[in-house]
Amino acid sequence: MHILRPQFRIEEQRALEFARRRGFGVIVAADANGPHASHVPFVLSECDAHAIVQIHFTARNPLVELADGIRRFLLIVAGDDAYISNDWYASPDNVSTWLYEAVHLSGVAHLRGHEENRGHGDALLAVAESRLPKEPWVLAQMEPGKRESMLAAIRVVDLVVDQVEGQAKLNQHKSDADHVAIANQLARSEETGHRRLARKMQALRPGLGYDVS
Repeated sequence: MHILRPQFRIEEQRALEFARRRGFGVIVAADANGPHASHVPFVLSECDAHAIVQIHFTARNPLVELADGIRRFLLIVAGDDAYISNDWYASPDNVSTWLYEAVHLSGVAHLRGHEENRGHGDALLAVAESRLPKEPWVLAQMEPGKRESMLAAIRVVDLVVDQVEGQAKLNQHKSDADHVAIANQLARSEETGHRRLARKMQALRPGLGYDVS
């Protein structure tokens, strides 16, 4: 990841927590034919001081064969983004741009045995179901034959993370007046993601007299 300015960098532990909360990203690896990518949910844990991202693919996904314990994979975890128009700033002659948050996790990918499929499924569902306002649904509730057929059709991969990169581009380098002007515009947006970015900008510089909280 190219860090545009030092103040945009997300430190490692906050970047890992960002990825853990998001729980969804794009995993990429390359072979002689070029890059391969898949959109995947994931579970992030720690083992022996290493962050481990556990994901699954359908068995026929070409990324399965690339998870050979040698090849490096990249997981891209994107957060909210927003286009910022030039005339939203308080000062003149700025450049229209995009604000965003993103984290890149990279390392060597290891293919796990079929016996780990159930544990992965249970862990992934536990995280996802805990975010819903209902009693969690678990794999044990599924008809056993259908459950085992489904689990047999996936392969689990561990990405052992050795590089963590994160960037939050939230106008940290702009004046207070410009910062407030952009945060106010985003706070008025109909887009939920824009309003989340506005709240994060307000948290970076509290007490500046924002129009919308």
